[in-house]
Amino acid sequence: MKKFLAVILAMTMVLALVACGGSGAASTGSSAGSESSSASSGSSSAPSGEAAAPASTDDPDAIPDSMTSADGKYEVAFVTDVGQLKDKSFNQGTYDGVKLYAANNGLSYKYYQPANGDQATDDDRYDAMKAAADGGAKVIVCAGFMQGTALEKAAKEFTDVNFVFIDGWSMGLDNVAGIAFKEQECGYFAGYAVVKEGFEKIGFCGGGGGTNPACCRYGYGFAQGVNDAAKELGKTVDLNYTWQYGAAFSASPEMQSLAAGWYTNGTEVIFSAGGAIFQSIAAAASANDGWVVGVDSDQSFDSDTVITSALKGVGAAASWAIGKSYDGSWADIGGSNSANLGAAEGATGLPTATWSMENYTVAEYEAQLADVIAGKIAIADDVLENDAITSVSFSNVNLNYV
Repeated sequence: MKKFLAVILAMTMVLALVACGGSGAASTGSSAGSESSSASSGSSSAPSGEAAAPASTDDPDAIPDSMTSADGKYEVAFVTDVGQLKDKSFNQGTYDGVKLYAANNGLSYKYYQPANGDQATDDDRYDAMKAAADGGAKVIVCAGFMQGTALEKAAKEFTDVNFVFIDGWSMGLDNVAGIAFKEQECGYFAGYAVVKEGFEKIGFCGGGGGTNPACCRYGYGFAQGVNDAAKELGKTVDLNYTWQYGAAFSASPEMQSLAAGWYTNGTEVIFSAGGAIFQSIAAAASANDGWVVGVDSDQSFDSDTVITSALKGVGAAASWAIGKSYDGSWADIGGSNSANLGAAEGATGLPTATWSMENYTVAEYEAQLADVIAGKIAIADDVLENDAITSVSFSNVNLNYV
């Protein structure tokens, strides 16, 4: 797992090893985990439909988001988190991993979006999972911690389906694999980098309204990185910090107005940690000569305002976990087991292939990454609610909680 995720992350989430890492696994037909939770490959329906995917590819954009299977069944399914499928962040990054595994192993695949969008209920999420299971899914990848209640219900009902819970936890069910990430690490790397690059007026806009543990870890890690870099440089920096307009994980005029106001008043760079809120912040940055830190995937491809991105390997983890359902090793991650992936597994970091910083170098970053992996740098993760960060004392940060 460590080598698999590390190489993929180093290639900025292109996921080039999906073909070779999972190749052949689906064709073995071996069961995974216990008898009640196994998802053997059986017969699969090769992708077809709106566009033909290449026989083997490391480019998720070369694989259509939708396809039509020969028998009307879809073996690998993805249930989106709130927000759009093509959010250029969490949903899209996870689905890229799902598509790559399926296409490179000749499996049919389909995505399901719960009804009612950002207002989706647990019943809406369950209905999407049930539709996937009824549609022939043997593995269902569910994105986002908000899936928990619905996923537990669906997993207890469809015991012959394996569920991959991205940004989730262990439920003690044999057919559920909880995959969590140490977002505080990549948040830290990003915060440290922008201060070392020379920025002194910084912002953080979080998603989930401050109740999303992953986004809270991003923000807390970011603040710690900002503080540590400022301390090393012997300076004090300003950090605006808010969840005010990020509850819906979607672009909005209100979010863009907030970001524009920050930039106008001197903020130089904003960490956008909340899916499609990136669109609003990048638009404000573009109009005000500001910079943005992306999240989850390398968002420099989406805007030239991006100075770096806090990466976590959601797509790679989805591919890896799906593979476990086909290679006979599901029990390693299902049941009471779970995965909490960080720098040591190559699942958190910064993109080096698109590095644009001039004062902070790749070599410096890689040395810091090694120190985190070795345990020489401790990054706290215990602030999990919106305004809890106001109780933290930062020696070299003027924190302005909005």
